[in-house]
Formats: sequence, C-alpha cells, structure tokens
Amino acid sequence: MKIVKKGSKLYSILFNKCPKCHEGDFMIEKNIFKLHKAFKMHENCSECGFKYMMEPSFFYGAMYVNYGLTVGLAIVTFVISTLVFHLNLLQSFIPIVVILILTAPITIRLSRIIWINLFVSYDVNLSKDVENDQ
Repeated sequence: MKIVKKGSKLYSILFNKCPKCHEGDFMIEKNIFKLHKAFKMHENCSECGFKYMMEPSFFYGAMYVNYGLTVGLAIVTFVISTLVFHLNLLQSFIPIVVILILTAPITIRLSRIIWINLFVSYDVNLSKDVENDQ
C-alpha cells in the first residue's frame, strides 16, 4: 500500500505532476539546482493540455505560500540553533540566512505547485491508469 497515492494533492506536490491529471510534469527542469532553468514551468500539461497559468498573474499568490514555508524553515532553524547548538539570537541569524538561501529553489518551486493545487482538483477521468483498467 502506497502512502502517497495518485489522485491526492500530496502526490502532485511531491512528484511535480499536473494537478489535473497527475501525468504530465509541472516544471520543465526536474533538477532543482539547475538555477537557470529551475523556475520555468510548462505552459500546458503535456498529457491533458491543462493550462497552468489560468489567469494573468495567477502565481503571485504563491508568494504567500512561499512566505509561510520560509518562515517555518526560519523558525525550525532558530529552534535547532538555540536548543541544540546553544547559539544566541545574533549568532542564530547566520544559520537562518544560510538555510533560507540554500532552500530557496525548493521553496519557490514547492510554493507554486502548492498554490495551483489549492485551486485545481484531480480528474480521475483524465488518468492513464483508468484507460488501462478498462
């Protein structure tokens, strides 16, 4: 039994898949750390044709998701640096900045796919698995 099943929002988010069909890739580049291509998205899903940019400036809302992710990372880093490494407030600032810079490509991509998954639901009729079962 799989923990993350196709058809769940978590599947789309974790595996960089189209939120509508869970077949096509959401981002063009799979490698997060190829920074010159890391943030480029497909315009449409290669499998179902779903248009990712549903309206102009749709992904501006992903900035709020990214803010939440980075604040969460900063809090976790602060707690670890103070409780485990016994750093004071000023000293813990350095690990927070380093962690936020290193995880920026991850949080930016993750925030976009989380944002679109808030508005788009999986359509079981578009799945290739349904075609194979029939």
